Amino acid sequence: MDFVDLKAQYRALKREIDARIQRVLDHGQYILGPEVRELEEKLAAYTGARHCVTVASGTEALLIALMALGIKPGDEIITTPFTFAATAEMIVLLGAKAVFVDAEEDTANIDASKIAAAVSPRTRAIMPVSLYGQPADMDEINAVAARHRLAVIEDAAQSFGARYKGRPSCALSTVGCTSFFPSKPLGCYGDGGAVFTDDGALAQAMREIRVHGQSGRYNHTRIGVGGRMDSIQCAVVLAKLARFDWEVERRIALGRRYDEVLAPLAPQVRPIRVRGDRTSVYAQYTVRAPDRRRIEDPLKARGIPTAVHYPLALHQQPAYAAGYHGQSFPVAERLAREVISLPMSADLRETDQDAIAAVLAQALRAAA
Repeated sequence: MDFVDLKAQYRALKREIDARIQRVLDHGQYILGPEVRELEEKLAAYTGARHCVTVASGTEALLIALMALGIKPGDEIITTPFTFAATAEMIVLLGAKAVFVDAEEDTANIDASKIAAAVSPRTRAIMPVSLYGQPADMDEINAVAARHRLAVIEDAAQSFGARYKGRPSCALSTVGCTSFFPSKPLGCYGDGGAVFTDDGALAQAMREIRVHGQSGRYNHTRIGVGGRMDSIQCAVVLAKLARFDWEVERRIALGRRYDEVLAPLAPQVRPIRVRGDRTSVYAQYTVRAPDRRRIEDPLKARGIPTAVHYPLALHQQPAYAAGYHGQSFPVAERLAREVISLPMSADLRETDQDAIAAVLAQALRAAA
């Protein structure tokens, strides 16, 4: 059993993917070829955002968004400590400070009710993470931002295809950033990402930043980076878009079915909750277990892969801990001790889910 079954997806889309890649090989425009603009137009249409700019990775998307917003040393960005390192990493690289707000117990997303208390005169933006494929409470976050005239950057690396109150992730705030890393719900065959915005000036800035700050060839009007998404990677995503709506529906159905088959195992195994006013694309299907090792080892012994997203909150990570002495985020710390992700992809079989549930039930009985 694969944790993410990319091979089955490729078999289903082989003709389309091969043809798209071959087209790039034939025209030879490997950087900023026609596939780049085509993908940007289709992704903008999918989300409803006015502008989409493809970039080299989800991490680069965050960096370029922050640079376009003019984030500078000494600025503060409010975000969650329970996320992948890239969220805070890009803030710190620009000399700004990540100000952490604890997570919610049920969704593992940032607790929007605690954000206002973290705003200071140095706060420039709020960066919620749509963790595990489910958007955070974006209306409340945007309301706080509006009161304090702050930008909101949705780190939607895991949630492209999800919806919040009927609106697509990536088009819920000032800027949305996503990733096309191969294991994401919509992935390429290398690194790739995109930024979304309705703001034309921000979009222009981000387009320039991704090509070393150029407004024209060798005319560098701003500081930039080498942040382009390759034509071949855009071609792969274009091919995958043909099946993406079906994959989103399938992921949602499989996530709900996981909830059902695992329900008898509560409270030893408790799924991360998806709120009723939003959907999740289940970039990971994640549960909480007070004694994670109790279920992790039996699953491994039966050839069922798992992963821990994430074993340490960011304020506990060696690279960041020095800046957060004396600070505690108890929910994030508890989540880090308890979360474990199970196999999930659109091609996961129901029989695999049943086998996973059976192994978990057996492991819990054996340890009782």
